Amino acid sequence: MVIFIGSGRDFHAIDWYRTVKKVCPGMKTLFATDLIESEGHAKIITDKDDIINLYNIDSLMLKNQSLLGDLWRNIIKLLVFPFQIGKLRRLAKRHPEAIFHAHTMYYMFISWIAGIKFIGTPQGPDVLVRPFTSKIYKYFAVKSLQAADSIIIDSINLQNVILKLAGKQSTVIQNGIDVIKIAEQENLVTGKRDKIVSIRALYENYRIVEIFDSRNHMVNPPPLYYFYPFWEDKYKARILSKSRTGDKDLGRFVKKNEMYEFLSTTMLAISIPESDSSPRSVYEAIFCGCCVAVTYNPWIDSLPNCMRSRVFIADINDDSWLEKAINHAEIVIKEPFVPSEEALGIFDQEKSMRKVAEFFYLKNELTTHNGL
Repeated sequence: MVIFIGSGRDFHAIDWYRTVKKVCPGMKTLFATDLIESEGHAKIITDKDDIINLYNIDSLMLKNQSLLGDLWRNIIKLLVFPFQIGKLRRLAKRHPEAIFHAHTMYYMFISWIAGIKFIGTPQGPDVLVRPFTSKIYKYFAVKSLQAADSIIIDSINLQNVILKLAGKQSTVIQNGIDVIKIAEQENLVTGKRDKIVSIRALYENYRIVEIFDSRNHMVNPPPLYYFYPFWEDKYKARILSKSRTGDKDLGRFVKKNEMYEFLSTTMLAISIPESDSSPRSVYEAIFCGCCVAVTYNPWIDSLPNCMRSRVFIADINDDSWLEKAINHAEIVIKEPFVPSEEALGIFDQEKSMRKVAEFFYLKNELTTHNGL
């Protein structure tokens, strides 16, 4: 049995859970969460998901996402985490054979405090940004990392920082994407590739404002589309102030096939964050046939050649970086994207989850059943 601990609003965690259920149908797989539908997040959990209520706090959240909402959520979590710890301890006692897998640092933290054995998967900002902005956060992050039995992450960059921060080895396994569904969608779409889209969250780290600034610097500025997994109200207002006629806010793509359909008619997808680990949305855009404009990050060096050839590295200190990216994209998209065997081996999420299951879930289950 595997029990995931994470946010029910987290696309990555839910995708991981569902993919494990798919590739390991004989293994019971549950998802314990305290958040499902609040702060403007659309509900992504369905009746088919096996959910454990880890003291749900949705009703206590503010209406929309904002810096104030982030602060309020943290206060509420601080107040309720003793109850969550109690639930985790009872859960571990009721299922001594279970393998617990905590997604993001908060759920690693409560797993550590609860004293349960767990696998941890922190997000990029959990390790690359927050420990260097708060000494208190760094202390608890290091303790949580050190308490994990194993750590699974998606980039060498994260692996190196975790080793430096906590002296802890971790395993790099690419999260992967749904290459089968993307291929199916690609075969259905015949529209012209002409759209330019921002694909990251509307938060300061992702520098969406800089995309609009560069676009507005152009002599003939094209319309911009943007979709995002989450947002902050004040930052979104800054973006709206720089919008022009023709720009389109697509909101959140709750259904993946809708996002893949849109990306299949996109020329250039843009992702230029200050810090990044291994951006799944960028990989999805490439597999959908887009050219992608990114700022340099170490994950680029690990890409198979077929994917690297569709990457434009932007220098955002150059006011005309977006215009140069568009010119590059017009050339790149003339050739369809054909994934190599290497790319499929690395980025097929089902293959990635089979690796995780083999090394971390099934092996432990066999050990438990054999009484070793």
